[in-house]
Amino acid sequence: MKTRPSSLESVTCWRAKFMEAFFSHVLRGTIDVSSDRRLCDQRFSPLLHSSRHVRQLTICNMLQGATELVAEPNRRVLETLASSLHTLKFRHLLFSDVAAQQSLRQLLHQLIHHGAVSQVSLYSWPVPESALFILILTMSAGFWQPGPGGPPCRLCGEASRGRAPSRDEGSLLLGSRRPRRDAAERCAAALMATRRKSEAKQMPRVAPATRVTRRSTQENLTTGGTDPKRELQSPPSAPATTSSASSSTSSSKRAPASSAPQPKPLKRFKRATGKKGTRTRQGSGAESEDLYDFVFIVAGEKEDGEEMEIGEVACGALDGSDPSCLGLPVLEASQRFRSISTLELFTVPLSTEAALTLCHLLSSWVSLESLTLSYNGLGSNIFRLLDSLRALSGQAGCRLRALHLSDLFSPLPILELTRAIVRALPLLRVLSIRVDHPSQRDNPAVPGNAGPPSHIIGDEEIPENCLEQLEMGFPRGAQPAPLLCSVLKASGSLQQLSLDSATFASPQDFGLVLQTLKEYNLALKRLSFHDMNLADCQSEVLFLLQNLTLQEITFSFCRLFEKRPAQFLPEMVAAMKGNSTLKGLRLPGNRLGNAGLLALADVFSEDSSSSLCQLDISSNCIKPDGLLEFAKRLERWGRGAFGHLRLFQNWLDQDAVTAREAIRRLRATCHVVSDSWDSSQAFADYVSTM
Repeated sequence: MKTRPSSLESVTCWRAKFMEAFFSHVLRGTIDVSSDRRLCDQRFSPLLHSSRHVRQLTICNMLQGATELVAEPNRRVLETLASSLHTLKFRHLLFSDVAAQQSLRQLLHQLIHHGAVSQVSLYSWPVPESALFILILTMSAGFWQPGPGGPPCRLCGEASRGRAPSRDEGSLLLGSRRPRRDAAERCAAALMATRRKSEAKQMPRVAPATRVTRRSTQENLTTGGTDPKRELQSPPSAPATTSSASSSTSSSKRAPASSAPQPKPLKRFKRATGKKGTRTRQGSGAESEDLYDFVFIVAGEKEDGEEMEIGEVACGALDGSDPSCLGLPVLEASQRFRSISTLELFTVPLSTEAALTLCHLLSSWVSLESLTLSYNGLGSNIFRLLDSLRALSGQAGCRLRALHLSDLFSPLPILELTRAIVRALPLLRVLSIRVDHPSQRDNPAVPGNAGPPSHIIGDEEIPENCLEQLEMGFPRGAQPAPLLCSVLKASGSLQQLSLDSATFASPQDFGLVLQTLKEYNLALKRLSFHDMNLADCQSEVLFLLQNLTLQEITFSFCRLFEKRPAQFLPEMVAAMKGNSTLKGLRLPGNRLGNAGLLALADVFSEDSSSSLCQLDISSNCIKPDGLLEFAKRLERWGRGAFGHLRLFQNWLDQDAVTAREAIRRLRATCHVVSDSWDSSQAFADYVSTM
């Protein structure tokens, strides 16, 4: 099938992995079943046979496979998937029609609400279609409302159709316990009111047939699809509507249902259509249309002035205005089912509408345990996200324990953002945060405001939290050590800390951070530094190596031996020989060389009390003769197997015979992991990029 599992994936059962890949290829049509008489046997179903092995399913492009799975002939296939599937992924999605989205609605209902899917991941969606994105979000959050034209769910039964939303989850999202709207609801209301006003101006130009099509499109795509008559008769004192329902309705009005002219509230990418109507999606036509959409989606297209107007109105709602929004559909008619526990969004830009929907769903998504938002262009929406996370943390039964957040820019400096997150989620166990470029504090973070809200960047002390793992990737520029120390002081349960590209104003600031770790983080076991200039912090490095609580230390590309290597190496070895708790030392990319490697060999001498069992010396300019001498010294001291030795990307190709002999001797002492790296080609590539 010409598929190769990812190198990061650990395959425990190759038979199950093969059947899972086979299922995906048959579903997408990349394997011709008719070419094999055994596969096209009427008594045998390739999809049914392999479905029980599927743990992860990926849906791509224009939702290929969704319609086939919900078809009646594949009923048993879908039932089997509901019990076996745990992860649902979406990659490179394009615009889809109403029928495909209706099929996806049924598929998500079966796999999430009545199935075992616990994780939904979205990858690489440059221009998300709001209707489809909000559909995936609301279904993942556990909401289900079949469209008037859609078939009823046979699994729900008569009893569940009249079931009211559960008060532990659904009532909080629907706003029954909150007498007033929060910021997200007001933004969604203003957004919807503006779009309705815009459509009302253009409606006289629309043909009657087109209006019927738009109405059916709205009914099919609205997550909280309600009766239009009920909307018109709703009293003004109705409960506050949720932003997810508002956003879903407004998004559905943009869904391309036909080639007829439609009102255009927002400028979006258009389908490839000929002069005679909409192109069909069969055979080569589908491939050419996919290519057409992909090229123009990647090329990008600027939003028109109406998008900016809606954004301004939505942001204005944050200032306390409460615009009238009668007729907005609500989720009170929806049923609440089980929801996923892991949500991941990778490279999915979030518009204001999508961000409002996500934030409002998050505020009561108590079943969510892990959230990943990677390069979503949040911008000022990060403040709404923090508000929703703070509201979620206050809910009874909140299970959110892991948050992974990364983006190109942030309106807040990374340390202030970290403080705000830790304040909002004191029960968080894992926090990974990365910002690639410095924040622009001189620019207003929110339109109309001089800066971020005061409750986000308060100066009050951070309360004690449950953080166990903290990973931070810093932009270029000196970081204020006191802010980082304040986070560390409040994280007494911290067991693992990773700092990437951190820069401090002076070695004294770095020493202050290390001293804070020693005094307040007594449970710290693993410490990692990557891409940091520690050439002037050798005394601080020795202070770390003498710490008797750390079990694993990583100095990756930290320029440790750039200055005074002859004096620093013996001091470093002496500190390690007296440390009996350190189990792992990783030193990749520090130009250790043969001399440094032979100096490290003394750590395993007879007079050493070190219990080091993992050593990583990758990318350290080590040559075969130096490695052979290192192996002989280990043999001479008679130390038993000390664990793992990693030798990636060293200069071992300069003398292959000597390198093989050195590795053979080392394997009698430890487990060696190496590679066949071409150092000459790597050096040429390095020079070519200078």
